[in-house]
Amino acid sequence: MTSVAQESSRILGTWDYVAIIGYFVLILCVGFWSLFRVNRGTVSGYFLAGRNMLWLPVGASLFASNIGSEHFVGLAGSGAAAGLGVAAFEFKAILTLQLLAWIFLPVYIASGVYTLPEYLQRRFGGQRVRVLLAVLSLLMYIFTKISVDLYFGALFIQETLQWNLYLSIFLLLFITAVCTITGGLAAVIYTDTLQFFIMIIGAVILSVMSFIKVGGYQALRVKYMDAIPDETRNNLTGTCGLPRDDSWQMLRDPWHSDMPWVGFMLGQSVTSIWYWCGDQLMAQRVLSAKSLSHAQGGCIFTGYIKLLPMFIMVLPGMISRVFFPNEVACASAETCMKVCGSSTGCSNLAYPKLVLHVMPTGMKGIMLAVMLAALVTDLTSIFNSTSTLFTIDIWKHFRAKLTKKEPTVRELMIVGRMVVCVLVVTSILWIPVIQRMQGGQLFIYIQEISSYLSPPIAAIFLIAVLWPRANEQGCFWGLMAGFLVGGMRMFLDFIWRPPRCWEEDLRPAITSKLHYMYFALILFVVTAVADVIVSLLTAPPPKRRLIRTTYWTRFDSTSREDDFEDVKDEVELEDTGTGMEDGHVTEVTAATDNRCRQGCDWFCGFDDTVKGQEQKEKHERHLRSITSLKQDPRARVFIFINLIILVSIVVGVYTVFSIPNTKITSIYA
Repeated sequence: MTSVAQESSRILGTWDYVAIIGYFVLILCVGFWSLFRVNRGTVSGYFLAGRNMLWLPVGASLFASNIGSEHFVGLAGSGAAAGLGVAAFEFKAILTLQLLAWIFLPVYIASGVYTLPEYLQRRFGGQRVRVLLAVLSLLMYIFTKISVDLYFGALFIQETLQWNLYLSIFLLLFITAVCTITGGLAAVIYTDTLQFFIMIIGAVILSVMSFIKVGGYQALRVKYMDAIPDETRNNLTGTCGLPRDDSWQMLRDPWHSDMPWVGFMLGQSVTSIWYWCGDQLMAQRVLSAKSLSHAQGGCIFTGYIKLLPMFIMVLPGMISRVFFPNEVACASAETCMKVCGSSTGCSNLAYPKLVLHVMPTGMKGIMLAVMLAALVTDLTSIFNSTSTLFTIDIWKHFRAKLTKKEPTVRELMIVGRMVVCVLVVTSILWIPVIQRMQGGQLFIYIQEISSYLSPPIAAIFLIAVLWPRANEQGCFWGLMAGFLVGGMRMFLDFIWRPPRCWEEDLRPAITSKLHYMYFALILFVVTAVADVIVSLLTAPPPKRRLIRTTYWTRFDSTSREDDFEDVKDEVELEDTGTGMEDGHVTEVTAATDNRCRQGCDWFCGFDDTVKGQEQKEKHERHLRSITSLKQDPRARVFIFINLIILVSIVVGVYTVFSIPNTKITSIYA
């Protein structure tokens, strides 16, 4: 059978390329339009979109930031390889989103912070926890999120457009950087909202057409169990290539399956708490909302949309296995190498192959635009969040410590843009590593790595918000203990990777017998116990540190000395470049330098005119109203009703799809 790349060269038509080009033009227009926005010249304006976003763009940005190319390719690939189980992650996300909206978010908003490491600094005092968490978060972004996104995006582009790998990655990173550098979070959220609709419409169309072609849901249940590669049918590879007996069961046996329901409900919940409640990438979206009601409404909206991935990603991946069992379900190292260049499996080809063979001309281009939208959206979100972390939590601290001077607002704006450029270069240099780390199910690989690194972060955030007695020493040493234990398990997993179907399992018991979900639970407990013990053995935190920084004190109206400290810096702008000495303008302020400076200020959105000053003072008043957590009682009731509806739907889905299925009869029986 011809390769996917060869097939794509025949079936991509003129209208497909028109759709792709149109997508790029549209996104660039949104990025450059953000250059003319007035509130991106403040720290809050650039990093939190002025905290003036409505529930719809907040919710759309949350979903778009979460659903990257690794979800389209990864969820479909895992669905093709192991069945419905991977969909459980998406429904767990719905529940954790509501935990963010009702427990964590009110505290974050009331404390008036820009970043989550900044929250820990206000909650505990000192700088070491804030800086440590910011550095660790940056490393996780660079080597897990950015790298995996780039790999999946490159895989899709190579399989469909036959572009040169580095040329395509450079173009995508360029567009991503333009959207992020020029407009900050506002541009990211606006492009997220646009791309959210592109992703949903395109994916729904593909899903409907795939179900029509396969014969419907009941036909898929039977045909999937018979989607067996020829080499397995001919008994050349034993049981390799056979679908799992529990493929149609979402939560599975607690001890001998890939989705143990006990480990998922407990251990995976820990990782989910980090991702949705303790990760800057997601928290930054809801912190940009104009009020607590709009932030919670955005979480509810995202929750409803998160019901879709099982139907528009996982099930289409299973359909792809039905259509292409010899490629998607290849059962030997030799065959897989011929199909996709990886000896561990080719299930990640499920979604690209489905697009190329099911969609008509013109629609293929739209779906390619969907994948590009997912990749660029995820990267813009990551770039903006890492820019915020570095600028607010690392640069400001070390700049003041080493030079004894606070950085100016203009400096923070420029550094925020420059760090994005550094991340782009780092990402390009990391591409060769990405190519070597591909495997059969990279989505599951992401979950494994998160289970080794994220539980300590989840533990200290949960304790910080819910237990007022926790102090800085407990938080720091809890983090250190957790990362030490988690790092050891991750190191062992890198040395002893899981064997392929046809290989013997020679791993030590700690990696082969202890599922990563159970390990995440153990790691969470280790961190929490260390945090509690050290906190109880040391002095309690000062009462001023608890003002509006825990769930129980979120309505405390007592003033803090660090309230709105960044906003005060914005209002009390320094005159950093007038060159006035003894009432005369020096030669430094030549016309050419003025023009260069004005151009740079315009590009970065910095405005120190009287009008800009008035805008910043108005912005400060707006921030003070947000942190009061005032809500319309009717809005609160409406949001709570939708919360009950969402939770009920998730419980129902878990119940229906986790009941052990009766034997599905094969069409060959």
